[in-house]
Amino acid sequence: MTDIPAVSTFSASGEDAITRTIQLNIDSSTQNIAPSDFLEIYEIERTVAAIVEGNFKRISLQFPDELLCHSVPIYRLLKSKAGEGHDIYVLADTSYGSCCVDEVAAQHVDADLIVHYGHACLSQPSRLPVIYVFGKKPVDVDDCINQLGRCLTTQLQQDTTSNSNGRPTILLRYDVGYSYHADEIAHRLESELQSLKTRVLHDPLPTRLDPKSTLQRPKPFEQTGAEFVEDSLTNTIIAYIGGESLNLTNLLMTHSHCEVYAYDPSTRSAHLQSYRTNKLLMRRFAMVQRARDADVFGILVGTLGVTSYLPLIAHIRKLLARARKKSYTISVGKLNPAKLANFMEIECFILIACPENSVIDAKEFLRPIVTPFELEVALQAEGTWSGRYVLDFEKLLAGDSENDLGAATEDNGGDPDQPTFSLVTGKYRQVKRYGSKHNLDVFNLNLQPKVEDNETSTEGTSAALTLRNQDSTLSKLADSAAALFLHSRSYQGLETKIGEDSPSVLEQGRSGIARGYSDDHS
Repeated sequence: MTDIPAVSTFSASGEDAITRTIQLNIDSSTQNIAPSDFLEIYEIERTVAAIVEGNFKRISLQFPDELLCHSVPIYRLLKSKAGEGHDIYVLADTSYGSCCVDEVAAQHVDADLIVHYGHACLSQPSRLPVIYVFGKKPVDVDDCINQLGRCLTTQLQQDTTSNSNGRPTILLRYDVGYSYHADEIAHRLESELQSLKTRVLHDPLPTRLDPKSTLQRPKPFEQTGAEFVEDSLTNTIIAYIGGESLNLTNLLMTHSHCEVYAYDPSTRSAHLQSYRTNKLLMRRFAMVQRARDADVFGILVGTLGVTSYLPLIAHIRKLLARARKKSYTISVGKLNPAKLANFMEIECFILIACPENSVIDAKEFLRPIVTPFELEVALQAEGTWSGRYVLDFEKLLAGDSENDLGAATEDNGGDPDQPTFSLVTGKYRQVKRYGSKHNLDVFNLNLQPKVEDNETSTEGTSAALTLRNQDSTLSKLADSAAALFLHSRSYQGLETKIGEDSPSVLEQGRSGIARGYSDDHS
């Protein structure tokens, strides 16, 4: 009989982790770059000039994962041209999204300048100056003008026929990788549509951002052109250049009143994208309804470099406290379902991140993840929403949104025990109210007749779960969401049984690894 090696039923060799194939969605245009083109595509001369003129001594180069293969050639070019006296470091991994400037990692090497490569959200930095190098993605300008011109001409003719008041306007938006052709496309597109007497508005992207002082209110680039259009113009159409991305998705939701046409250089086609807007907003409204049913919230810190993230966190804490909700502030780095699943007592998460990383629409997460604006809508007494969507930190803090932060419902003296109707479950639910007298009453499971004076005197303070005796009698449950969750669980940990079990004899333990201990018998 042939001997078969013993393999544990509940373990694996781990070979599949080494031999498995991983599919990577990498833009081929960033991989097929000749060494001779590095100077132009990554703007080496402009970067070196900024380093020398600013007399920066310690420079951090931040790359996304798909551009790390170019980090060494770029480092060598910058080092050779900048000369002595300039220390350059490569940030190989980002704390949060790669589109955000990683000021935390840069401060580990005491950097005084960050050079950010690749796609960027252009959020206002809070500590260090940033030089942006977007790269140059290939785009056929002639085909772009023809495709967008044909779509926009049809739309403008329809708008002119149906609405004779006001002049139609085109707002040009694009992925940062196509910014080097933005001026040319804007001028040629306006010439293409000259017969329709329309304007093409275009805001050049900044290539450098400096932190603002506390006396200056930063104005994020992401909203500059949009604010001008929303406040001053009507009958606006947005022309977007770039493929499917979070930037395009957020553009559709924050400009739901506009028609959006997108040209994808990789497929060389232009299509109307705004037909998806209602579906996107409906999905977010479903998240808002789930947030309305939550009583315990987790504030996820998804950025440490965007200006005003700390005031926004403080503002959200006040908003939740005013609504008698419990909140925890959590920093877990890059999000994944396994991390957030550790916080089972939290019923809804609020993500504080840059606009491009704020909207999380992944079904694998156990709890809903909403934006600060969606929290505002969820805490409204009526629960209504006009469809306007805001992602800008400054507009939220200034109360410039339709659902103002100060409009959240407070304790108006009504019945705190009145149930609310849930649109998610279709049933009435009892709302838990934290930070009020209702949660500070003594809660005794077995109604023990004797309660110590020092226990009753602590009523009104925030206390933890207290056990009175070995029968697990709960004597006090004061405003603790974690304690409430622990009490609701059938398994609450190993029983100590101190003094009940006699000490056991000390024995030699097993040796080896879990998949095959030395004393296992096949």
